[in-house]
Amino acid sequence: MEVILKEDINKLGHRGDVVKVAEGYGRNYLIPKKLAIEATPGNKAVIEQMKAAAVRKTAKEKGSAEDLGKQLNGVVVEFTRKSGEHDQLFGSVTSSDIAHALEGKGFNIDRRKILLDVPLKTVGEFDVPVKLHREVTVNVKAVVRKEAAEEAAPTTEEETPAEA
Repeated sequence: MEVILKEDINKLGHRGDVVKVAEGYGRNYLIPKKLAIEATPGNKAVIEQMKAAAVRKTAKEKGSAEDLGKQLNGVVVEFTRKSGEHDQLFGSVTSSDIAHALEGKGFNIDRRKILLDVPLKTVGEFDVPVKLHREVTVNVKAVVRKEAAEEAAPTTEEETPAEA
């Protein structure tokens, strides 16, 4: 089955491309989610208009992504987590945590755009790539610190009640 993509889809193609997909994938996923339309002769005539509009939209998105990238460049997000021996964290820092921290600094970034292969499980500084556009990727610094161990409460001598 041939379909015309209305959106960029990873490992399949970009907006405006005519691609061959499995019948079920096209009918049950791409078309109902409005990610693609069937490539009929009538729709193929409209494809040129779609491509022109897509070029304009992509240029606009790329421009806004570059502006956001300039703002994000040099941003540092810090996390304090409990850790055990050899600075291994008891939990981990995930892309959702990073997205939430960026949201706290005023940047609304989808967690799926944060390209974190595996969650951060050790203490240290990490450069985390954020893909804002297919041609614009910036690095955000994530600093994971060890949570300060609670100091033992100072022991006071037990006071005995005064005998009368």
